[in-house]
Amino acid sequence: MKVVIAGGGAVGTFIAGELQQAGHEVHLVEQDPARVARMREVGEPPGVSWHEADACEVERLRAVGLSDADVVAAVTGDDEDNLVISLLAKQEFAVPRVVARVNNPKNQWLFDESWGVDVAVSTPHLLTALVEEAVSVGTLVRLLSFEGGRATLIEVTLAPDSPAAGHEIVELDFPRDSTVVAVLRGDRVVVPRGDTSLQVGDEVLVLVTAESIDEVRAILTGS
Repeated sequence: MKVVIAGGGAVGTFIAGELQQAGHEVHLVEQDPARVARMREVGEPPGVSWHEADACEVERLRAVGLSDADVVAAVTGDDEDNLVISLLAKQEFAVPRVVARVNNPKNQWLFDESWGVDVAVSTPHLLTALVEEAVSVGTLVRLLSFEGGRATLIEVTLAPDSPAAGHEIVELDFPRDSTVVAVLRGDRVVVPRGDTSLQVGDEVLVLVTAESIDEVRAILTGS
């Protein structure tokens, strides 16, 4: 898979290294010539191609090869740049998957399909969700949104009074536009099947739509 990352700071460099180690073709676009020269000289991350360019310019993106990219990640430290990069990637180059970093949580509402963003990652919001997930039992926690909020990954730790506890997934009649994607039980991950029986203390991860989230909440929490 070909991945183009716009933003060669600490975040972009780390992501690039991880993806390259996973076997992907990774290109990093950075407009600071000094940083590009330095990283090329030390060869970091290994195997990643660095490009000195302004990722907000169409011609520079074309030269990088965005037309055949599978994924673009806009992870600069500037929200305005990330939005422009996302819009160009989607509208000018029809990139199948665009991921964008949200630096200022107040700008989260802008990062949707109208700006070409398939997945928006807001570190403050994600950290809040993870902290809430760590301390919450019997409540629904939103972990990550996709497709401009049309789909959301949620987590519920089953409380003793959960109506789902002791029942197989197939018995719970989840809505058609929701999917139980994983069950975390102690120190192991249970791949859910229809006959998987949910237990008190299970962390249940479900992919839901806006239309199904209330019904899923009722199934797992009773509220």
